[in-house]
Parts: sequence; structure tokens; C-alpha cells
Amino acid sequence: MAELLTLTLKVNGEEKTFQAPAHLSLLRLLRDNLYWEVKCGCEEGDCGTCTVYLDGRAVKSCVTLAHACAGHEVWTVKGLGYADDLTAKLQKAFVECGSIQCGFCTPGMIVAAKHYLDHDGRADRKAIREAIAGNLCRCTGYQKIVDAIYNVACELSNNDLPHNSKLKTQNSRLGLSGSPLGGVAHE
Repeated sequence: MAELLTLTLKVNGEEKTFQAPAHLSLLRLLRDNLYWEVKCGCEEGDCGTCTVYLDGRAVKSCVTLAHACAGHEVWTVKGLGYADDLTAKLQKAFVECGSIQCGFCTPGMIVAAKHYLDHDGRADRKAIREAIAGNLCRCTGYQKIVDAIYNVACELSNNDLPHNSKLKTQNSRLGLSGSPLGGVAHE
């Protein structure tokens, strides 16, 4: 059995300490600790269904070593949905546009869409398609997903939300405290 090492990181705004072997992926660490909203697809970095926010960057957790995240901050789609207005709007738009069929790709798609919109994403269907290109969907044909992101981008351009969404500093439903998410391009 592999030696277990200790690592501490923030998950959805809450500091957590875990015991894990050095080779364990962030995906496996999260799922082994009941963060089931992080889906497991290919475990090779190809499908994007496991995408999470790591220090404000959309990353594929299946190809990210858990121990490389020690001391950093990870947000899952569930945590973002409670603590971030933009993510909550995206979740609602996915439902309203019928963008969810089996729902397996949805968490990764929403995190990728949040990243796009947080980084000056605009209501441009071609740019939206490019932004979610690292995330695969086998059910929808992508059009309804693009429609949902496009609708939220239109709302942003009408100033319904600040263009760079910020995590709420206090979330009464979960008792979370968060910090703003910024970051670099989707990997």
C-alpha cells in the first residue's frame, strides 16, 4: 500500500486536511471525500467533465495531482453554485434552455462557462463554442449549452451582474466564506 501523506487545501471555501498517496489525482481525492458533483469521465484530461476551479483557473482535476494543490483553493460546481452569483445564473440558464439531458457533462461545462464569462467572455456563439471545446457532451449536440451561456452573456452585457463575478464573502446557507476568483485561461 502506498504511503499516505498529509495535505491541506481549501475546498469550497472551507479548509480541509486529507491523507492521500502522492500519486492521487485531485479528482480521486475529491470524489473519495464525498464531492460527487465532480464527475469522473475519461481520467485522461480529454472530456472535461471533472473540471473544477483551482485558484481561479478552470482545471481538469483528473490530470492534476492532489498534492500539487496543497495550500491552494478548489471550488466545485456545487460550492460555486451556492457562493457565486454568476455560477447560479449559469445553472439556472442550463435548466431553462434544456441544456441538461443526462447531466454528466454539466458540472464541467458550467465551470468552463464561468471561466469564459469571468474573463471578458461575450455574447458570441463562436467564442463560446471555442471556450467549451475542452468539454465533451454526448447528448445535447452543444446548441442548448451554447444557448444557455449566450443568454447569461447577454444578461451580463445588460449589466444584470458585474462582469467579473466575485464570490460572496458570506454564504448563510453553507456558512462558506470565499475570496474572489480570477485566473488564467481554461486548460
